Amino acid sequence: MPRRVLTGRVTSDKMDKTVTVLVDRRVIHPLYKKFIRRSKKYAAHDEQNTCKSGDTVRIIECPPISKRKTWTVISRNGHPLEGGELVGVEPEVAAAQDAAHPAPTLHEAAPQPAPEPSGAGA
Repeated sequence: MPRRVLTGRVTSDKMDKTVTVLVDRRVIHPLYKKFIRRSKKYAAHDEQNTCKSGDTVRIIECPPISKRKTWTVISRNGHPLEGGELVGVEPEVAAAQDAAHPAPTLHEAAPQPAPEPSGAGA
């Protein structure tokens, strides 16, 4: 079963190797049919203590690290974390996550074939 990946904002980095991530989502109210915001806080493992309050991070499910901590930070501000092993994440899962969301790169435009002249003037 694939592991869930969520995107949220760091609200607290005061703990050692742990950050609190606030994840917002929009749902439709069942009666009023208006979009409403629902949010939830997750405790996520940050091995290198690189995340700071206000950072946008992506977190992935992992086996329990402690009583409340079952998530691991995989990228910070759109850039994958460098160094350190992802706790509880197999290398092929981490590689699949990186392949699914590659870093933005500049693509060279493919050469376009020259348009053929139309013989409609005859």
